[in-house]
Amino acid sequence: MKKRLLIVIGVIVIILAGGFTVFRFQHKSTGMKISHTTDIVQKKQTNSKKRLIIYFSLSGSTEEAAKQIKADTGADIIRLQPQKAYPSGYDAYVKVAQKQLADKIHPAIRTKITNLDQYDTIFVGYPTWWHQPPMIIHSLFEKFDFSGKTIVPFTTSMSDPVSRSMPDMRKLAKGDNAKIINGFRYDDNKKALAKFLNENDLN
Repeated sequence: MKKRLLIVIGVIVIILAGGFTVFRFQHKSTGMKISHTTDIVQKKQTNSKKRLIIYFSLSGSTEEAAKQIKADTGADIIRLQPQKAYPSGYDAYVKVAQKQLADKIHPAIRTKITNLDQYDTIFVGYPTWWHQPPMIIHSLFEKFDFSGKTIVPFTTSMSDPVSRSMPDMRKLAKGDNAKIINGFRYDDNKKALAKFLNENDLN
């Protein structure tokens, strides 16, 4: 009787502890079989991390890259715009961009981002100008606080790989105490972009 009582108590302890889905055992001396089925609730891990794409584009190439990233990731997206618009036409805006670079001018930003705190990962897109990001990207990091964020640069360029502009981007991220990963140059290769996103757990 005492042994049976101990068996029953053991069963109750296992049930309360959660147990396995099904367990069965047979006491050697009594021959009594005991079986019990319990439900195990497995909680699915939900990805609560939110992602934002911030991009600067004049010719439309970087905008195309940004929209493809949005399609692949579902991230929110916002276009970075200066307070004073660049003049239209390649030759015209190149002159302005050259002067900004030469004089270290960080143009004022018109774009408002009021909910940056809710995002963990920020894609920052830009055309590569003279081997570096446009000066408005410096303005971006000056105006907004990216501390604790993960920065993912992406760029468009006819020839420069993203590695040419990464030193500047690393400095900007470091200044904001943000983490940064090696970026990506988009050249209309959707498969290469998908591979990059997958390898960095960004899709």
